[in-house]
Amino acid sequence: MGVPLATGALKTCRTNVVGSGLKLKSQVDYEVLGISEEEARDLECKIEREFALWADSPACDLERLDNFYELQQLAFLNWLMSGDVIATLPVTSRVNMPYDLRICLIEADRLSNPHGDTGDPHIVGGVETNDAGEVVAYHISTHHPLSYEFTEMKWTRVEAWGEKTGRRNVIHIMNRERIGQRRGVPFLAPVIEALKQLGRYTDAELVAAVVSGMFTVFIEKESASADGAFGEIIPEEAQVDADDDSTIELAPGAIVDLNEGEKAHDMNPGRPNTAFDGFVIAICRQIGAALEIPYELLVKNFNASYSASRGALLEAWKMFRMYRTWLANDFCQPIYEEWFAEAVAKGRIPAPGFFTDPIIRKAYTGAEWNGPAQGLLNPVQEVTAAEKRVQNGFSTRDREAMEMNGSDFYQNAAQLRREEKLLKEVKGDGTGSQKEERPGEEPGQSSTEPEK
Repeated sequence: MGVPLATGALKTCRTNVVGSGLKLKSQVDYEVLGISEEEARDLECKIEREFALWADSPACDLERLDNFYELQQLAFLNWLMSGDVIATLPVTSRVNMPYDLRICLIEADRLSNPHGDTGDPHIVGGVETNDAGEVVAYHISTHHPLSYEFTEMKWTRVEAWGEKTGRRNVIHIMNRERIGQRRGVPFLAPVIEALKQLGRYTDAELVAAVVSGMFTVFIEKESASADGAFGEIIPEEAQVDADDDSTIELAPGAIVDLNEGEKAHDMNPGRPNTAFDGFVIAICRQIGAALEIPYELLVKNFNASYSASRGALLEAWKMFRMYRTWLANDFCQPIYEEWFAEAVAKGRIPAPGFFTDPIIRKAYTGAEWNGPAQGLLNPVQEVTAAEKRVQNGFSTRDREAMEMNGSDFYQNAAQLRREEKLLKEVKGDGTGSQKEERPGEEPGQSSTEPEK
């Protein structure tokens, strides 16, 4: 991540896909459960409150550093950099936390074959499969291979699923691109060479511009002279290699006295380079095409028309929504289901039949994971379009609220009801303006009667 463009690409994806975190919106299938809509809504509110108790606290993290939403950011960013990331789900008890489920994120480099052995064809990259190709276990080292740990490196074999309970022990966050692929590919792998060379070119142009800004003067002599140098030379303590007389130091405003017969050439590098911006933009467009990030969003430069900028954002959000759905399905939902099972087992959430019937289990654990909204380029036009979609049945108020600013329609409606009630109490008629009374008029008497 030493190249600014690479860092920007990774963090742009992280910010738009995860943002402050994918938030749970419980979606109980009340028809399967045989309950009313009102009962389902009450149950969903209870589930979301209980989940927030666990997810909002750093106690959900085995290291006790991040809450569930910050772990989402960390997991996704590590997937972008390394291609995959491992999460185990240990169980430990903690004070003032009724839930014992913990999340332990493990860096991809720790997933490897024990002692680098490649003799077993069933273990590739630390992922063990059976004869049918099913992943059965993961081999995780005790520490990072490049760490300063002096203890002997050992490997722990962790089964993917519990043999007796069927509980998920390991979550392997990976986006496969080939059949039979067992390890992930970093997000920047297709463009890593272009990014590296672009970084080198940028550094070279930066150095050339710095040298051009020195405005160094060289004094040439046709014959030997005992006269001192004109003006100031670079102080010895400011020189990089003062002991080497064969080098010429450059510094802002420096004047260098050359020896007899010596001449300085190419003192003007012609910087800033007028072709630099156009060349970099051309390379950035190619990099953006490979990463599915439009150039405008990649470099945060929106100088085109409204239609062009909106088209670029719409294309980018196709990719962001795809990765958001993938992260929700492969990371958030499995963890949520494990937490829900513990909540039911401890009696904190009533869910009859949860452990006996898989279809009932699925009905209880239905959920949507909502992240940051896309944002509005032209609020008036886009709000009007949202209203028409709702009026014609193409969308719902709940979905439009979520996509427009990431809010919840039911929470908005409840808050609006409280605000309207408060306005009526404070201002009398709820219209936003206090009724004015005319001089001599009785309190409560209408002021709209015609004067006599």
